[in-house]
Amino acid sequence: MQKLIKQLLKDNSVYFAIVITIIIAVLSLIRIGKQPISFTYLDKIEHAIAYFVLTFLWLLKFKKQSAKIIVLITVVLYGVLLEVLQFKLTDYRTFDYMDMLANAFGALLAFLVFKFLEKKQFKLLNSL
Repeated sequence: MQKLIKQLLKDNSVYFAIVITIIIAVLSLIRIGKQPISFTYLDKIEHAIAYFVLTFLWLLKFKKQSAKIIVLITVVLYGVLLEVLQFKLTDYRTFDYMDMLANAFGALLAFLVFKFLEKKQFKLLNSL
């Protein structure tokens, strides 16, 4: 099973990353009703998780350190762009600095976790 997961990630990580990128854009720009579960800052946690996954998937595709830094910067800028588009294109979504901060936190956390796993010779990343 582990070999199947490794091969799936190795062969398809860019497709997963593209799909997640599109899903985040769509969810950021559509009208969403009241969430069934509600507690303070839940949406910030959702933002951080989404951008963690997005960043991690894109990092799987690149080997060079410089490319990984570009991935981090690009994902953070993507989050900023989506916040601006919410403000400019919709009347039902708002521009929120805290969302941008949560996006950036998720992306940075993914970058740091990825680097930690690389440094520790994590088997899954080494075999990709």
